[in-house]
Amino acid sequence: MRFFATLVLLSTLLLAGCDNEPGEKQAKFYAFGTEIAVSLYGVDTDTANGTITALENSFSHVDNTWHAWRPSVLNQINQAIRQGESIAISTEVADLITLAQNLAEQSDHLFNPAAGNLFALWGFHQDDWFNSRPPPSQAEIDHYLQSPPSMADITIQNGILSSQNNAVKLGFGGFAKGFAVDNAIASLQNLGIQNALVNIGGDLRAIGMHGKRPWVIGIRHPRQDGMLASLALQTGESVFTSGDYERFFEYQGTRYPHILDPRTGWPANQAISVTVLHHDAATADAAATALFVAGEDWPRVAVAMGVSHVMLVKPSGEIELSPDMHQRILLLDNDLPVVTRTLE
Repeated sequence: MRFFATLVLLSTLLLAGCDNEPGEKQAKFYAFGTEIAVSLYGVDTDTANGTITALENSFSHVDNTWHAWRPSVLNQINQAIRQGESIAISTEVADLITLAQNLAEQSDHLFNPAAGNLFALWGFHQDDWFNSRPPPSQAEIDHYLQSPPSMADITIQNGILSSQNNAVKLGFGGFAKGFAVDNAIASLQNLGIQNALVNIGGDLRAIGMHGKRPWVIGIRHPRQDGMLASLALQTGESVFTSGDYERFFEYQGTRYPHILDPRTGWPANQAISVTVLHHDAATADAAATALFVAGEDWPRVAVAMGVSHVMLVKPSGEIELSPDMHQRILLLDNDLPVVTRTLE
């Protein structure tokens, strides 16, 4: 893979302002079943080309560790839990699971990576998740909800993971991308790269500047082609969006998106997209999912998760902004209905 200097359009966040300036280098490759774009500024071609192997290895390592239904370390963990056995895990794996436990607790378990069996019940833990099919029956969902698992059901002691609830099935689809982006940025910084943007399927983190100006990204409109808003990023900031418009299937005219409410077992329906700005990509990733599920209650959950910059788009088209996000974001249509929600 060689770096090239052409604009890469992505699915959720469109990279704005990349006018092929001489100081910019871009590359794209694939992991997690999606396109990953890396933009560097102020480095020579040899340096840029030297980073791609490190980044591909970083993303592939995360994908191979945390893939939910293909062979992976995660599947070995889930098999042990299902069989009521303990399993030895590395410090790296333990650290990520502990972080997920903390974020799950902060979100009142609206972010619930232990709910893999629920996602499997809906058919989202398979390669053909987009195919039309009947949703699970209410009886199947009620059976799952009789003893719903949570991250609190997992214990890690001295590098050994165990769970007394064999209904726990870990899945980090709403979290691993953020973890991978943080790792990629760290890899770039270790190589001496000071100005970069890493974008994985539309979610991203930036460091430094795009020349003499900040990195500027556009946030996709959840119901129309093009952008809803733009946002200038400060160094180290991440932007993650959860929406109902990319990973879903349809059956008899009804759309069933993949963001499930662990309290009801059904797709969350009080939002169509949630965008979170935060300095930590893993937190932004988890919070975007949790706030989407929270719906009307998102300000309280945002405070609990330490998140202050939020944009939520309701099914009606109304946009709700936290006060801090209202100061940062530029909506591209001044006629859109906008409400500022105080965080409390």
